[in-house]
Amino acid sequence: MDYRVLTEAERKYTFSQSQQLSMQTGLIGYLRADFGSNGNEFWTTWNDFRKDLKTDEFKAEFDEVINGLRDGDVLSGRKAMSSYCYSTPDSSFNDDRNHYGIRLDTGKYSYLMRLNPNRGEYNLYCYCYQKEWLNAHLKNAERGIRFIDPHYQEQFRIADGEKISIKLGDGKNNGENLQIYRRLPFGGRHKSTISANLPSFLREKRSYP
Repeated sequence: MDYRVLTEAERKYTFSQSQQLSMQTGLIGYLRADFGSNGNEFWTTWNDFRKDLKTDEFKAEFDEVINGLRDGDVLSGRKAMSSYCYSTPDSSFNDDRNHYGIRLDTGKYSYLMRLNPNRGEYNLYCYCYQKEWLNAHLKNAERGIRFIDPHYQEQFRIADGEKISIKLGDGKNNGENLQIYRRLPFGGRHKSTISANLPSFLREKRSYP
């Protein structure tokens, strides 16, 4: 089963985003999994985003994708994941959480996977997208985030994910950096933090979403 390393721009889409952005990118849902205490189990939780996109066709394909990787060199266990990650340094997010990432594309869908080989962590987040929608959004995001004045004249642009410093009226920095996470329509910006404390459960190997 063919997959490749995530680009830097694609890494953002292995995390939960705002509802608007998730709609624009064609997010179907995501799978969270870990290898258990012995490193060879596969405990999973599936989280829906758009049930209308979770068709029988998608579910059959997703089972095939995950089961194929379970029989391969990435998801067969924590040892196999560690071996892949550490032997493929360009897949690293270069963060302090030991994240790595791969992307697998099929005819209609894209599977963006965030890997973490650490024991005691969730070892996999697999975000599932409509490929055409995601690719269109990525292409649009390459133009960056536009900042305009009250007369709608462009002042500058920053890359998606970069930071700006906000200063108060007295010219002093407020001590915080505003993280610009995503480009939204009409020059808007949005920072989202979505978390879910859901119990994991062990599913049968042949069915995931």
